[in-house]
Amino acid sequence: MANPVLLNNIDHKDLRVITRHGRDITDSHAFVPTFPAEFRLLQAHYPIIFRKESEASAFEPVALLGFESDENLFLEDERWDASTIPLLVDRLPFMIGRDGDELMIHIDLESPRVSKHEGEPIFLPHGGMSPYLENVNSMLLAIHEGMAANAAFVEALVKHELIEGFSLDVTLDDGSQNRLAGFYTINEDRLAALDAETLDSLHKAGYLSAIYFQLASLSNFRALIDRKNARRARA
Repeated sequence: MANPVLLNNIDHKDLRVITRHGRDITDSHAFVPTFPAEFRLLQAHYPIIFRKESEASAFEPVALLGFESDENLFLEDERWDASTIPLLVDRLPFMIGRDGDELMIHIDLESPRVSKHEGEPIFLPHGGMSPYLENVNSMLLAIHEGMAANAAFVEALVKHELIEGFSLDVTLDDGSQNRLAGFYTINEDRLAALDAETLDSLHKAGYLSAIYFQLASLSNFRALIDRKNARRARA
């Protein structure tokens, strides 16, 4: 169970963070949340689609990492096989919390990434932030601002009826049948039918480029299927 606490340079002065990747340090998940400002980088590697936690929940963009529960096809031994790692993964074991109205860095002390003997130091010997923690701080700020922008982005997509459900049937090289269902994407036909005024409003809001990055990312399904076939073949 997670145990997030406010990070400080007294109680946590000797802590380090293991930055390698692997199934033993909670990197096994089939998707990870993302946000429009991250689409540009992620679309080079991952299919970006939408999900809903429940029927009453809002749509949420996610980067797809695998086809089955807890399957991350980008994990190769102790490395992540892509040049861009989603920020919601890369920031672990840190998160943003609030101390009153102020945003503060918290750390999950139960994370298997936290160590006293291995990994990157969080603080310098005199108590200042290490370069690693400064980078984490920048990531957390980008995540906070990006996730806050999701609601308005999704609201615009829903307003113009651009989100639709889809399913993907996959036949692997070993003959097994797999179906990806329960996710959503952007309807290209409806996007193409939007009038100039609506397209201009989406562009001025910064959403149009994110929409096209999302659509372009769908070409990564082929590469993800290839990863799945290669893993099955090795097994």
